[in-house]
Amino acid sequence: MSRAELPRTGTPRTDPPRAGRGGTAPVEDRSTSPRRPGPLWSPALFRSELAVTFRRWRTLALLIVLAGIPLLVGIAVRIETGDGGTAGGGRGGEGPAFIGQITNNGLFLVFTALAATLPFFLPMAVGVVAGDSIAGEAATGTLRYLLVAPAGRTRLLLAKFTAVLAFCLAATLTVAVSALAVGALLFPVGEVTLLSGTTVSFEEGLLRALAIAVVVAASLAGLAALGLFVSTLTNSGVAAMATTVGLLITVQILGAIPQLEVLHPYLFPHHWMSFADLLRDPVYWEGLLDNLLLQGLYTAVFGSAAWARFTSRDITV
Repeated sequence: MSRAELPRTGTPRTDPPRAGRGGTAPVEDRSTSPRRPGPLWSPALFRSELAVTFRRWRTLALLIVLAGIPLLVGIAVRIETGDGGTAGGGRGGEGPAFIGQITNNGLFLVFTALAATLPFFLPMAVGVVAGDSIAGEAATGTLRYLLVAPAGRTRLLLAKFTAVLAFCLAATLTVAVSALAVGALLFPVGEVTLLSGTTVSFEEGLLRALAIAVVVAASLAGLAALGLFVSTLTNSGVAAMATTVGLLITVQILGAIPQLEVLHPYLFPHHWMSFADLLRDPVYWEGLLDNLLLQGLYTAVFGSAAWARFTSRDITV
């Protein structure tokens, strides 16, 4: 018996497939080949999450409400000062920061609106969006289908968190742009007198206002990470949103109790109002850096917790 007639046993040949006369090669079986880990950042996935976030009616409604707050503040100040009175004078001079400067320069309505919305309205909007990011997908049954696609849990979580941060910036800019438009319409604008007494041009004042808006948006990063973590703990979007907003209110109450002063520097809203230091010449950087450091710490802790929970979670819906 010749060698060619022997039965073929043992290890099969591993020669690469060759194309036949028709130019079509056999399809190689890759079911057992190891997968290469994909990149953590996917621009296409981020764009998709961004579109989903800003197409929701709830998100648009939140932005509309935020845009309306500067209008209400501006009209109230205009009515109060229409007879020569002072803004906030009816309450003994109390009121949001910078409110007494609005009648002299409408640009101060930007700072006043941000100071008025930062304690509750802006964080509440961020808490709603962050809390709904994962839990909302689970509630509607789309989370499992997202994970079936080759996105990967880590990339999906990173894309959702980045989309929430984009909403933080969009919400802050909505307040700032609305306040700038209302301030320019109802009050005079011109050179800006800073809190330190230095007078700068209107253009430099606009640049400082833009920097303040970015700082305020960054101040909400810790809350965004907290909301994302809460969103990974439940399949109910309503429960996640309510829990995040409830935690926000709880932290705000803790920050208002003098007996708990030792805890205040570790609460994420503690340095929120430090953005006012950008209206000084020279700028006081200590409070600003403390705020960014604290937000980075909250982002690292709760972002890691969200990743650990989400990557090990059994998705059943």
